[in-house]
Amino acid sequence: MDNIYLGCHLSIAKGYYKAVQEAISIGANTFQFFSRNPRGGSVKAIDQNDIDKLKQAMEEYGFGPLLVHAPYTMNLCSDKESVREFARNVLKEDVERMKYLPDARFLFHPGSHVGQGAEKGVSLITDALNEVITDDNGPMILLEGMSGKGSEIGGRLEEIAQIIQGVKHNKNLGICIDTCHLHSAGYDVVNDFEGVLDEIDRVIGPGRIGGVHINDNMNGLGCHKDRHAKIGEGTIGLEAIAAIVSNERLTGLPFNLETPNELEGYAKEIKMIRDKIGC
Repeated sequence: MDNIYLGCHLSIAKGYYKAVQEAISIGANTFQFFSRNPRGGSVKAIDQNDIDKLKQAMEEYGFGPLLVHAPYTMNLCSDKESVREFARNVLKEDVERMKYLPDARFLFHPGSHVGQGAEKGVSLITDALNEVITDDNGPMILLEGMSGKGSEIGGRLEEIAQIIQGVKHNKNLGICIDTCHLHSAGYDVVNDFEGVLDEIDRVIGPGRIGGVHINDNMNGLGCHKDRHAKIGEGTIGLEAIAAIVSNERLTGLPFNLETPNELEGYAKEIKMIRDKIGC
């Protein structure tokens, strides 16, 4: 179990190197961060010296892949062209910036169709990805599986599969699974996680999972609500989370906590999970 990469979402407001130092301080060997301001469009200039120090620290401490989360304001299937244009520009810029980072994977919420219907939403997202991805040599891009609330795209595996299949250069396209979202969407990660993985392989395709968010669920199976709980304080529980993290079919993937915690709380959760699985 040496190659279990476990971390959490951290801020890069003070730079990548500061973030990796924080990760090390809490026993993490991966982390996730926003590509830019999560509620806006501002983005910091590339600091190559900062990235070089990040690379050195990751190599020294045996870090796994990083997850780079798109801002929440990015909605590729909005009913407003101005919002879609902003989202496409963010996607283009952030995927380009990914080339500077070591072993990083870009992920985004597929978006909300805002009453246009799932078919239209899937089509708009697919068109945007075809516009941005022009070959198979770019970074891994992951669509996050969602809880299926409101007009969200991605609450059903079939919707993510339709998007991936509709993109011409989809070699590096995949899914980031979220334990809370899957559970809320009706996939029983507690009693039949192997069956859920089988379903992902069947619908989306084997080898398409590129990252995992580990969150407990404040609500129940199939609730279609997105309310993360601290590990062991929700309806999924520590036992199931530990089994997911140690599942051999997910070996080598980055697992990141998005629970309602500060740094000290994340440190406790990381230790609790590692103690449970014995690594």
